[in-house]
Amino acid sequence: MKIMRKIVALAGAAAMALSLAACGGDANTTASASAPASGSTSSSASKELKKVTFMLAWVPDTNHIGVYVAKNKGYFKDAGLDVDIIAVGQAGAEHAVSTGQADFALSNLTNAASYSLKGAGIIQTLQVQQKPSAVWCSLASNTAIKSPKDFDGKTFATFGSNESDAVIRRMIQADGGKGEFDKVTVGTNTFQTLSSGQADFGGFYATWEGVQAEMYGPKLNCFTEPDYGVPGNADGIGIITSEKKIKEDPDTVRAFTQAAQKGYEYAYQNPDEAAQILVDDAGDDTLKLDFVKRSMQVITEGQYWGDPAKIKDGSFVLGTNDFDGVQKYLDFIAEADAFTDANDNVVKQAPKVSDVSTNEFLGK
Repeated sequence: MKIMRKIVALAGAAAMALSLAACGGDANTTASASAPASGSTSSSASKELKKVTFMLAWVPDTNHIGVYVAKNKGYFKDAGLDVDIIAVGQAGAEHAVSTGQADFALSNLTNAASYSLKGAGIIQTLQVQQKPSAVWCSLASNTAIKSPKDFDGKTFATFGSNESDAVIRRMIQADGGKGEFDKVTVGTNTFQTLSSGQADFGGFYATWEGVQAEMYGPKLNCFTEPDYGVPGNADGIGIITSEKKIKEDPDTVRAFTQAAQKGYEYAYQNPDEAAQILVDDAGDDTLKLDFVKRSMQVITEGQYWGDPAKIKDGSFVLGTNDFDGVQKYLDFIAEADAFTDANDNVVKQAPKVSDVSTNEFLGK
């Protein structure tokens, strides 16, 4: 049920020039529109509110949970907004935002940077995930793989992204290997690709597919990027909007960003209740409460959204874009010639994170 959503987005946005997205699996291609949240406004009251759309990046999951909480708790309504949560478009959430088909969407800073090279004009206004959750795994039953150097000569289940190739190569080499591997392009399910023997390893999210493997199997043997030479934060997941939206309607951008920020803050402090809201309101029958609760437990225990103590004392603001950490990752990607422009030409200079993200719309 996963594969690197970041990579999937890359493939999906090819409609615009080529795209990316966060780590992902079969979830990325089957997102369904959400059901109305219990905290949503009535039709009569909603006429007084400004209607905006938020597009999912893939199927509803705990990366989106703050938006569902904000809608359920009435934070959007209090901010003067009537938010419609919609399924991801075929060309990807980034494309939808850049072309005005959606006002806001879940994405990540790597995608925003990549799209900027293609002229998209995307800005991230809130970054919920503050450290990488991507893990690169083989089945635990594959005893031939004990560390990344054992990926040498094996087959990688990929979506064809140059970015993921660069990450795997660096991890193998940092572990003493050559960085040489074969590839097979997968459809929607990396678990199935590994279990069928078509590939030996692939990418997952520790906070979602990692939980799936833990609870339901198959068991995985996983390795994290920072432990094997990949610098910075590859998973700066957050909320994007367009430069045009910011220029023409900054008040709405501020209202949405701060209400969503409040939703993520509430979810971080009340993970079990937030999990129940997602299950009840997302309109996805595949979501199971125990699974979503465990995902939120992994997020909170791993402090993926920031140090709760620092958030409480005000020394860190949840939602802050990580300019330095993500820039280190983008520079690494550029060095590996993994960035391309709209004509598919390699771009040697990494985009500046400060050009594709801003903290000015966050609440303090």
